[in-house]
Parts: sequence; C-alpha cells; structure tokens
Amino acid sequence: MSLAANVVVTLLALIHVYILVLEMFLWDKPAGLRAFGLSKELASATKVLGANQGLYNGFLAAGLLWGLWLGDEGFGVKVFFLLCIWIAGLYGAATAARKILYVQTVPATVGLVLLFLARAA
Repeated sequence: MSLAANVVVTLLALIHVYILVLEMFLWDKPAGLRAFGLSKELASATKVLGANQGLYNGFLAAGLLWGLWLGDEGFGVKVFFLLCIWIAGLYGAATAARKILYVQTVPATVGLVLLFLARAA
C-alpha cells in the first residue's frame, strides 16, 4: 500500500483523536469553546451531546488505525472508515459549519484517491 495513503490515513486518525479529546473532555473548557464557537452556558447545557459526538469520532479513529494495523489486508477497512468520515464531513458542513468540509471531507477524499491509486498500481 502507498506510504502517502497511509500517511493521510494516519493524519485523519490523529485528527479524529483530537476531535474526541475536544468533544469528550474539553467541550466546556476554553479550547472546546473556541473550537466550536460555543458560549459557556450552551457548552454546559450540551456537554453530554458533545461527549457522545466525541465517542463516535473515537470510533472513526479506531477504525482507521485498525485498517493501518492490518496492512495491505486493511484496504477495505480503511475505505469504509474514510467513506464514513467523508459522509459525516458532508453532513457536518451542510448542517453545522463549512470548515468541517475542509477538516474531514477533503482529507478523506485525498486518502480515498491515494488508496485507490495505490491499489491500481
């Protein structure tokens, strides 16, 4: 499998671990408030929802790391989780914030393209 594809998959996994930390542990702290543009009051009222979102982001990261751990046999696992991120990014950009498109969907697209190019080579 392509080193470039695996680097992108690794970066996406790390991004989703970071999002997990922001949403599960820093949601109502200064870093979380800045990241999500929340007031202290809204963050306090939605803390459980943020933690739930964070858990899902952790599953995405775990799936990508699993695919990397499987090596060449992890192609399908990586594709599945990249597609999950791609779809979630589109939905998030349409419903929450346009920046999600650039943080999730664009990198997932790059990862998918690199994976399929490596597979075709």
